[in-house]
Amino acid sequence: MRKTHTRMVSTLHVGRFQAREIILACPNCGRIYRSEELDQLVPPGTNFGYDVLVYAGQALWCRYRNVEEVVAELAQKNVRISPREVALLGNKFIVYLAIAHQRRTPDITAVMQLRGGYICHLDATNEGGAPLLMSSIDSLSQIILGNVKLPAEDAAHIVPFLDNIKRDFGLPLALVHDMGPGIRNAVATVFSGVPDFICHFHFLRDIGKDLLGQPYDFIRSRHRAQQISAKLRARAKQLHAQIEPHADTMTALNACVQQQQPLPAAALAWLPMLNVYTLICWTLDGKTEGHGYGFPFDRPHLVFARRIRRLHADVEKLARTQLRGQWHDNKPYFKLLADLENIIHDKTLWQAVEELEKRIIVFERLRQAMRIAPQAGQRGLNDDGRTSSILTIQQRVTKFRTWLVGRKDYEQNPDAQKMIAQLDKYWEKLFADPITVSTPSGTIQILPQRTNNILEQSFRGFKRGHRRRTGNASSGRLLRTMLAQTPLVQNLQNPAYMKILLNGKATLEEVFAQIDIGILRQEFRTAQLDPEKIPAQIKSLIAMPDYPQKLIKVVEMAAA
Repeated sequence: MRKTHTRMVSTLHVGRFQAREIILACPNCGRIYRSEELDQLVPPGTNFGYDVLVYAGQALWCRYRNVEEVVAELAQKNVRISPREVALLGNKFIVYLAIAHQRRTPDITAVMQLRGGYICHLDATNEGGAPLLMSSIDSLSQIILGNVKLPAEDAAHIVPFLDNIKRDFGLPLALVHDMGPGIRNAVATVFSGVPDFICHFHFLRDIGKDLLGQPYDFIRSRHRAQQISAKLRARAKQLHAQIEPHADTMTALNACVQQQQPLPAAALAWLPMLNVYTLICWTLDGKTEGHGYGFPFDRPHLVFARRIRRLHADVEKLARTQLRGQWHDNKPYFKLLADLENIIHDKTLWQAVEELEKRIIVFERLRQAMRIAPQAGQRGLNDDGRTSSILTIQQRVTKFRTWLVGRKDYEQNPDAQKMIAQLDKYWEKLFADPITVSTPSGTIQILPQRTNNILEQSFRGFKRGHRRRTGNASSGRLLRTMLAQTPLVQNLQNPAYMKILLNGKATLEEVFAQIDIGILRQEFRTAQLDPEKIPAQIKSLIAMPDYPQKLIKVVEMAAA
């Protein structure tokens, strides 16, 4: 007997108890023997069992509970724990999962080979100056393969990540990613010769931004300069206070508009005020119109401009109508017309609107040809375009190209020429022929997904979970503080992946118990390294407004 060690331990199935462990040592070889039963319950040197660790990790990262909610849930299970300890267990859960995932990479690769191989989708997300989180996923098995935090999306930082993917899983059948130069150069370096495709959604979005961006940004800047949103909101707020006591008039207006019936005479005195209020609300609502795709597919500032013009025309018409033969009833119309006068006479704004609408005709034709982000779609950014044939899309885009080049204004239109140049440059990366592969069950054909939405959905899920936990819409802090391998938790929803990960074990607790504590501690220290973390001593220096002057003075003193 080498020594006796006592500690307080908490598990879900026992609660809090005192564990007294007798540690033995072989006198001949010096080998240390610990309690196998205790090691299956709780990691060495800790006070919370594997089941508490798994519960906390899944609550934080799968059910998106905040630490206070997890503390309350565990208290109901007779486990007393602090919020800080819950956060620590959540990070340990990620590291245990990453180690277990790494150990099972040969089995994951074998399963993917049974399908014929894997198609590697690559994408990165960041926000507010936070480091980029880059992920890789196999679109055939829906398994996230790996993740990394990068200080910049350039080839020098991406290449080591792709080298690891190649080392662990071999060469993919194909790659799908966006048009970023860093990722394109890194892919060409690591996966030379592998079919390489551009995400259709990213391609069309980038072309649309180039084509529509300048006039759209100008429209937005003119709205801001005219302060039209603020004027309309202020007018609506004033009117709302006046009409709020007259709920019966609002109810009557609603019923009459819905059923196209005349208003009762008692409501006529308040009708102009109510009309102006509802028309302003309708106009402002144009700023939220869209299908969830974002610009350039959704153009809310253009919709807002169109509604402003319609608002002005309708109010001018209404202002000429005397419901009770009294002009002063129409004062709300005249006040609103005064609010709109400057923007209606802003010629540069309406010239930009006209130019944008001309360019939209070209963009929408390409959008229809590529069958991506459809205007009538109900899935928003979750639309991956799977229902369309690549051959049909290629034929449609070919017709679009012929139409655009054949236009009379093509030779004098640099934007159209740039669009054609982009199409020609990426043509082979846009239209993939089916990939023929051999599997144990025979030869099959695999067609890569034509969008990167599988990863975009993953990133959006994490950001929604962060908002649910914190109430904070910004994900910058999450990306700075979360461990790089956190996205692996999404694999836990994949039954095929869970079968590989458990490898005959019944639970994640049993899998984690097989991981040596020394390996865990080393990986935990490595996982906490931030690629852009500034040392505390340096932070205090750069926080000084006069740091450069002070630095120069110190250097001069040293040189004297």
